[in-house]
Amino acid sequence: MTAGGDPGVPVVIQGGMGVGVSGWRLARAVARTGQLGVVSGVALDALLARRLQDGDPDGHVRRALAHFPDPTLVDRTLRRYFVPGGTDRTRPYRPVPRLALRSHRHGQELAMLGNFVEVFLAKEGHHGSVGVNYLEKVQMATPAAVYGAMLAGVDHVLMGAGLPTEIPGLLDTLAAHRPARLSVTVQAASAGHRSHVTVDPADLLRDIPAPVRRPRLLAIVSSAVLAAYLARDDTTRPDGFVVETPLAGGHSARPRGALRLTADGEPVYGPRDGVDPAKVAALGLPFWIAGGRCGPDHLAAARDAGATGVQVGTAFALCRESGLDPTLRRRMLARAAPGTLVVRNHAGVSPTGFPFKLVHLPGTAADDDVYADRPRHCDLGYLRTPYQRPDGRVGYRCPAEPVDDYLRKGGAVEDTVGSRCLCNGLVAAVGLGQRRPDGYREPPLLTLGQDLSFLAPLMGERDDYGAADVVDYLLGASPA
Repeated sequence: MTAGGDPGVPVVIQGGMGVGVSGWRLARAVARTGQLGVVSGVALDALLARRLQDGDPDGHVRRALAHFPDPTLVDRTLRRYFVPGGTDRTRPYRPVPRLALRSHRHGQELAMLGNFVEVFLAKEGHHGSVGVNYLEKVQMATPAAVYGAMLAGVDHVLMGAGLPTEIPGLLDTLAAHRPARLSVTVQAASAGHRSHVTVDPADLLRDIPAPVRRPRLLAIVSSAVLAAYLARDDTTRPDGFVVETPLAGGHSARPRGALRLTADGEPVYGPRDGVDPAKVAALGLPFWIAGGRCGPDHLAAARDAGATGVQVGTAFALCRESGLDPTLRRRMLARAAPGTLVVRNHAGVSPTGFPFKLVHLPGTAADDDVYADRPRHCDLGYLRTPYQRPDGRVGYRCPAEPVDDYLRKGGAVEDTVGSRCLCNGLVAAVGLGQRRPDGYREPPLLTLGQDLSFLAPLMGERDDYGAADVVDYLLGASPA
């Protein structure tokens, strides 16, 4: 079922979950049901490089790369990263360029190729719709990543963790293969300081292909107020909204007003943090409600309130096609089914400063002892924040990096307390964690939504389920 019978407007959106949890297998499985499958666009440069170093055993990555419009660029990347048979599992993965205002050409190429591969494979073999999800906060990665997804024919771009005010214009520009730029927020910047990143298709590709179709933009927001702010002007207006409640997995918005915490350190949300569907509906754009919405009754209630449908993440994260390491997925299912899996919304674990859901599974980075033993590294750096130094130059810092480094860069020590390295932990959760020269292996970090009540009715007597089962469950009692 699609909204109003329009094949381009799904009722169910499979949420974008990074890093790599919403991979191409999951998005393709959902798209084949007629709903919107979404790949996570975060850190796909690192995932591409590591999959190639593991030997690309099933050949999917190289098959997708063979369809990229610039074979020379592909050959250069394969020579740098591909290891036939896979590299020695005791050796560290070769690093990829870290994000910066002055874009590294190789880094742009890798981001473009990683997004192309993921979207191409997700769209392969069916006529359904595929989206890609980005974080507005990771601004320095966005232009090249979006361009790669567009070259593969992505149908929707979804963006949260900030307001995507410049993304409509970016999509228009890149669809015509014109040079594009995106503003970047720099902390402690002096008055009048402006920073941006650029991407020039003519510089990246040997031959410019024909103009590509512009994808629809869905802005992920936490309130009707933010939705109205984006909808007020043609230059910022998206094609629709995903309105997310604090129950959703990963990052969530901070509570409005003064921050209050429970005894377990979770932010306390109140009536002001609720979603007002009527106010969003009044904007005249399609919208989906997300966060604790995995049930046919939730879908029916959302549609009765004027929403087009719902976005669901956690149920898909735990299904067979999920990109999660299979052993970790099974361990979570085994605890979630009887109700013993603990998911807490921590106010201080994410370097972004936003509350973040942690799955408390023994042996993972949620365990304080496990994380205390971890050497603090910042070698991926997707959540590094640009800041202006006293001499006017721009530096980069992250609360999860070595504390002395962060303080030397002007950061506050309280930001570092409890701060987890999400980049390395989330990459490890999909089985691609870094291996250090001294033999240390990065522990995984897991996130889910806090409402797991869907599992009993969804699974019944089964011990596993697939993406199509989630869609069938959601649509089973929904209005025709």
